[in-house]
Amino acid sequence: MPKGKKTKTQNNDSLEQKLWKAADKLRKNIDAAEYKHIVLGLIFLKYISDSFEQLHEKLIAQEGNYEFADPEDPDEYKAENVFFVPEVARWSTLQAQAKQPTIGQLVDEAMEAIEQANPKALKGILPKVYGQQKLDPASLGGLIDMIGSVNLAQSPKVPNEQLELEIDPAEPKTEPRQADLLGQVYEYFLGQFALAEGKKGGQFYTPEAVVRVLVEMLEPYQGRVFDPCCGSGGMFVQSEKFVSHHQGRLDDISIYGQESNETTYKLCRMNLAIRGIDGSNIRWNPEGSFLNDAHKDLKADFVIANPPFNDSDWGGDLLRKDGRWKYGVPPVGNANFAWVQHFLYHLAPTGAAGFVLSNGSLSSNTSGEGEIRRALVEADLVDCIVMLPTQLFYNTGIPACLWFLSRYKNGNKNRNRKGEVLFIDASELGYMVNRRNRTFSEEDIQRISDTYHEWKRDGGSYQDIKGFCKSATLAEIEKHNFVLTPGRYVGIPDEVESDVSFEETMGALTAELAAQMQEAAELDEEIKIQLAKVGFELEVL
Repeated sequence: MPKGKKTKTQNNDSLEQKLWKAADKLRKNIDAAEYKHIVLGLIFLKYISDSFEQLHEKLIAQEGNYEFADPEDPDEYKAENVFFVPEVARWSTLQAQAKQPTIGQLVDEAMEAIEQANPKALKGILPKVYGQQKLDPASLGGLIDMIGSVNLAQSPKVPNEQLELEIDPAEPKTEPRQADLLGQVYEYFLGQFALAEGKKGGQFYTPEAVVRVLVEMLEPYQGRVFDPCCGSGGMFVQSEKFVSHHQGRLDDISIYGQESNETTYKLCRMNLAIRGIDGSNIRWNPEGSFLNDAHKDLKADFVIANPPFNDSDWGGDLLRKDGRWKYGVPPVGNANFAWVQHFLYHLAPTGAAGFVLSNGSLSSNTSGEGEIRRALVEADLVDCIVMLPTQLFYNTGIPACLWFLSRYKNGNKNRNRKGEVLFIDASELGYMVNRRNRTFSEEDIQRISDTYHEWKRDGGSYQDIKGFCKSATLAEIEKHNFVLTPGRYVGIPDEVESDVSFEETMGALTAELAAQMQEAAELDEEIKIQLAKVGFELEVL
């Protein structure tokens, strides 16, 4: 769920939570891995249909610049960067037939018609899984009605009393516009499906809190943003949000990505399209970024990524002499440092990279990994290391960290931090959102990112904080044999001093212990009395 204000419903659930609960009830016996394509495809269809209808009404009214325009001319919509939706695929048409037994086939035909009308952007992207026999037409119809209730374009209230999705009338001005709302719903559903699917689902979804830390620290205001293992596109979405929230120009950044899983690639393209983000430079091929680099000549200003942890099936045996391994040949059995060097290969001369790796990358000496890490440190490419708390990820319990690499530590953009690395131990931050998963608060994200920016800024107020952050020299890192675990550098936080004396503390603890012992003795006597009443006698050993 994106940070910021959630759209609240009458029972204090957010709109996204309410929609999820309603959609999940309609799932019945369908596996979450399949159901996500059904639901997310409908959300996408609703979004582009609503966008189309808004412009369609203006064209019909012949208002302003639309005088003499043809409401059924696809070029009119293309000129406004709006997808053209044929009549058979419009949401109003489908919702009118939602109770028909053939609704699944009608939705599949609608998806096909939209792809044909917008081949450059959407060909082969949309799911066509609605006509399958195991999908109950009544449940599909209910899902269409439920998603159809999300419409804030004309009114601050959602007209669906059964789901109690009425928006709080006290705050109509703060509600998001239609595209933002459906984008929030889409993103929330991605996270919920990742939770429902466990390990498999987490492969396509990086928790929003982790992505936000990466983006807030890198600050991709302008330039080329690259993610060679882009999953469902969360890094790109947060980069665009960052620029928008800081009053920047969205046209100032362009995104490039690659994904080896075809269904995840399609999720990504829909995730971007629902927000109007150009996804034309997102590529798919089954070989993946190592064996078939889709952007060989790209030099990005920012690389933001969450590659698979400790991947042993990456084709390393075929790439022993690859030119990307400038700092050492990565082991065949672990792709961690192959990813690191792939990121560096694609960085521009003043570029910066932020990415997630397992904690093992900070200290492992297996199969030459220690030597590669040493080479990276000695080349002064390592800018910052952040230790993350456990339970942030839906798909793994492996402890994780954030690496930040920079090609401009010599002060050409910020304060000269050449020969230094910032270590941040954020392992104690965050809060539990349920029994399994943790997230960062807004304050946590700002604390981490502000620490980094103050460290880099000319005249910044950065200071080492024992137990949290430390600016270490390369000489200090060498003393630790180039192990980059933050705990080795930040140390243990000082004990908080108390105004209560040792004598007072011990007196209070002794009194509490005496009271507990007295209570235990009384309970023992009561047990003896009750046992005697039923003919038992408690023997004391």
